[in-house]
Amino acid sequence: MSDFQSLGVPADLVKGLDELGIRKPTPVQAQSIPYLLEKGHDFVGQAQTGTGKTAAFGLPLLTKISGKKEHIQALILAPTRELAKQIGKALFKFTKYADERTFLEVVAGGDKIDLQIARLRRPTQILVATPGRLYDLLQRRAVNLEHVQYLILDEADEMLSMGFKPQIKDAIEITKNRKATWLFSATFPDALKELVKVCMAPEPKTVKIGSKSVVNRDIDHRYAVVAKEDKTDFIDAFLSRQDEKRGLIFCRTKDGCDMLGKKLKKEGHSVDVLQGDLTQWERDKVMRAFKKERTQFLIATDVAARGIDVADLSFVVHHQLPEQDEYYTHRSGRTARAGKKGLSLVLIDKREEKRLNNLAKQLGIYFGPA
Repeated sequence: MSDFQSLGVPADLVKGLDELGIRKPTPVQAQSIPYLLEKGHDFVGQAQTGTGKTAAFGLPLLTKISGKKEHIQALILAPTRELAKQIGKALFKFTKYADERTFLEVVAGGDKIDLQIARLRRPTQILVATPGRLYDLLQRRAVNLEHVQYLILDEADEMLSMGFKPQIKDAIEITKNRKATWLFSATFPDALKELVKVCMAPEPKTVKIGSKSVVNRDIDHRYAVVAKEDKTDFIDAFLSRQDEKRGLIFCRTKDGCDMLGKKLKKEGHSVDVLQGDLTQWERDKVMRAFKKERTQFLIATDVAARGIDVADLSFVVHHQLPEQDEYYTHRSGRTARAGKKGLSLVLIDKREEKRLNNLAKQLGIYFGPA
């Protein structure tokens, strides 16, 4: 199926997608949307970050929500504030030409809870939340979930790895009268398999998008063999050749980010750092500067970068290979968006060549020398 209309998406939503330049469904959208539109029962989707999961569940969900009912009919849980806001923003844009108005609220840590409570007193049909903030609101009895029909768990593996299992179980219990649970995740650790058993009917409809299907073919994958002590000089020289191009540099650790950031700033580069020890105010300040192009380069850890969606990034540099192979797709997918070309450059030492070759085979890509 080559377009959204042939998948069954209503014309008013297709018009909104068309204006956003979203015309060809991704594999996860093509395989999920028809089932979720027609049946909408318990569903499991396994696909990497950046493969279009928000539209995969968001478009069918919007067809099942009634604007005539003022209470919350759908709850979407996401691991981070950035991802929650990204989902909220996408759903709002999808409904620009919708025949029926749908009201949506995003609640996440880092924003004033009193303001969120006030907003939730207004008619709200869809609630997007991080597990921690939802728990806070439930403790204050400031949100009513008894009418929720659909529970969506996005990036469920990340929520579990961040320690949100108790909060997720609370949400599952509170929404026990729902019609269905839709769960999306890049990986399926044992803890997540157990969660599926708890919150879904046996043998839910499952769609699995292979890692080779999710790699953006507009990305040029390159590598350079660089000794650990020479990586900063290599990145310094690389950034000096970028002119006006903007990009992300991934490091494995917070200390690694901070150290690289200080050295590159000293060399005169317009660079900032995003890592987990920042306060929400500091994090927002860094992201605002990067999105508004006041900063040219951003250094980040994998955890801190979850949910980041910045347009027109020309490249991604991997200071080291990520700890988990699936994070490579997550990292490299930050470039070459909206049909543009991009570069993903990995710095490895001699001992990592075998792992790089295995990653290339797993993802069906070719790493050329830089």
